[in-house]
Amino acid sequence: MADLAVLTDLIEPEVRALGFALVRVKLFGGDDLTLQIMAERPDTRQLTIDDCGTISRRLSDMLDEKDPIEEAYRLEVSSPGIDRPLTRLADFTDWAGHQARIVVVESVDDRKQFKADLAGVDGDTILLDDPKLGRVEIAFDNLLSAKLVLTDALISATMPLSSDGADEIETEG
Repeated sequence: MADLAVLTDLIEPEVRALGFALVRVKLFGGDDLTLQIMAERPDTRQLTIDDCGTISRRLSDMLDEKDPIEEAYRLEVSSPGIDRPLTRLADFTDWAGHQARIVVVESVDDRKQFKADLAGVDGDTILLDDPKLGRVEIAFDNLLSAKLVLTDALISATMPLSSDGADEIETEG
């Protein structure tokens, strides 16, 4: 299987050249391989369907030319969504005050999973405010996965770019 670091090094400059920020590159699936690219507009933290198409076309051309994945695969470009994965150190500062589900490689305070409020970072250390443990510090390189938890506060903070047509009901007649 292709090296994710190599793929990321190929993909990130292309995404940036289009004015987007790369959130995650993930390659998964055994016989039915998918290359998942998550990106966002830096100013809105969202992505439209047209943005996905633009990124997909650019990456498809580059990946066809450089051919970094030997197996057949499907290219999937999407927004990180409202309950987005937290993959960059800056994400933990940007989403401070919101609740996240964190899984670590090595136990911290005898736990491997946390559901806590993000409290930012200190250098390369993620800070959490855990309801039971208080302040918890997790080294960024000890992170296995992290994802925002869907809450009313998160919904309020991530209103869509446009809600045109949201109130319209289409009926067939």
